[in-house]
Amino acid sequence: MLQSEVSKQITTPLTAPAFPKGPYKFHNREYLNIIYRTDMEALRRIVPEPLELDEPLVRFEMMAMPDVTGLGSYTECGQAIPVQFNGIKGDYLHMMYLDNHPAIAVGREISAYPKKLGTPKLFVDSDTLVGTLKYGSLPVATATMGYKHEPLDIKEAYNQISRPNFMLKIVQGYDGKPRICEIICAQNKDITIHGAWTGCARLQLFSHALAPLADLPVLEIVSASHILTDLTLGPAHVVHDYLSSN
Repeated sequence: MLQSEVSKQITTPLTAPAFPKGPYKFHNREYLNIIYRTDMEALRRIVPEPLELDEPLVRFEMMAMPDVTGLGSYTECGQAIPVQFNGIKGDYLHMMYLDNHPAIAVGREISAYPKKLGTPKLFVDSDTLVGTLKYGSLPVATATMGYKHEPLDIKEAYNQISRPNFMLKIVQGYDGKPRICEIICAQNKDITIHGAWTGCARLQLFSHALAPLADLPVLEIVSASHILTDLTLGPAHVVHDYLSSN
C-alpha cells in the first residue's frame, strides 16, 4: 500500500478496519436516566480541572441502541457529572461500559469517550423499566423505574440529551510521557424525541475494583427519565490542552 493511501485510512487493521467512517446515526435510541445526589468530596477527587462542579449530582445513564449506522446494535451505560467549563454547562463523562467492540474503538480513537467492555442490559420486567450492568460475571449496577408512569415534557427530554459532553483524552507517547492530554467536547445533534416519560426510580451500585461506579455513592434520587429518540453523534473538538498550558 502506498504512503499516500495509508495516510487516508482512519484505523487499523488496514484490510479490516475496527470501525467505518461516520457520521454515526442512532435510530430508536432508548435512555434510562437517573439523576442522583452524591458526595461532593468524592466528585472533587475525580473531576479534572478546569471543569467546575455546581452541585453534587450524577446522572446514571443506560442506553439501548438497536440501530446505529456502521456500528450495529449495542447497549451502554455509565456516569455523567454535571459541570461547567468557561460558563458553558454540560456533563463530564466519567466512565462508560458497553458490549460492542467497534463502538468502544471508535469512541476512544476518534473521540475521547471513556469506554470499557461490560455487559449492560435495558429491558421491561412486567411494569418496571430495568437497567443492569455486569463487569465480567459480577453485578455492578441495578436501576429500576416505573414504566411510562407520567409523560415528561419534550423540551426537558431534549435538554437532557443535547447538553455538551466533556471528556478527558489521554494518549501516552512511545517515551512513556503524555502525547495527548486534553479536554474534548462533543454534542448530540439532529435530535428527534419520539417519547419521554418520568416516574419513581431506584438505583443500586455495587463495589468493583475495575468498574468503580459505587465510588460515587447514591445518597438521594433526584429525578428519572425514560426517553426514546433519534440522533446523530456530533464531532468532537478540543477545548483545553493540558500540555500546552503547562
